[in-house]
Amino acid sequence: MRLSASPFELEGKRALVTGGSRGIGRAIAFALADAGADVAVTSRKGDDAEPVAAAIRAKGRRSIALLLEVRVASSIRVAFERLDREWKGLDILVNNAGTNVPQDLVHTDEASWDAVVDADLKGVVFVAQAAATRMIEAKRGGRIVNVASLYGVVGVTRALALDLAPHGITVNAVAPSLIETDPTRERMRSDPSYRDEELA
Repeated sequence: MRLSASPFELEGKRALVTGGSRGIGRAIAFALADAGADVAVTSRKGDDAEPVAAAIRAKGRRSIALLLEVRVASSIRVAFERLDREWKGLDILVNNAGTNVPQDLVHTDEASWDAVVDADLKGVVFVAQAAATRMIEAKRGGRIVNVASLYGVVGVTRALALDLAPHGITVNAVAPSLIETDPTRERMRSDPSYRDEELA
């Protein structure tokens, strides 16, 4: 019997974490590995996910680093094709990759809007589609978790949950509050009032 500090038992499960090279995604990837899962870690650059994958392999789990730009359909296809070759299946998807460009309405520009919508909405849907297609074909069910934000709309998570429930695939959203990741630290550095406002 394997002893684990995790409250979850995921021995034999294969997981993929988007945006897993740092911050929340990195912590999720390690938690999944601690629970016994093999974990594929993705990032937009690919090579910066390798140290996380190596650390997971050092824990005795299988892990691969994948290049994945969630805003680009061809990148999603290539990443999942590699996952098919390496692991021949997927049980858990954590849609963690996302971005934010803090702007008020008056100063919002089209490029910033597109970057956020493409990563946080389009990316979530099409990565979920790629994962769910494989889960449905395998007829083993599956789990999809979308890392949202307290400000984000979780309607897409509800729609995916209803659509995939007949296939034994659950879809949930987790919405953490302010976490001190690299982007939030930079914003706190450039705008000292930001931290106080969020804590209030």
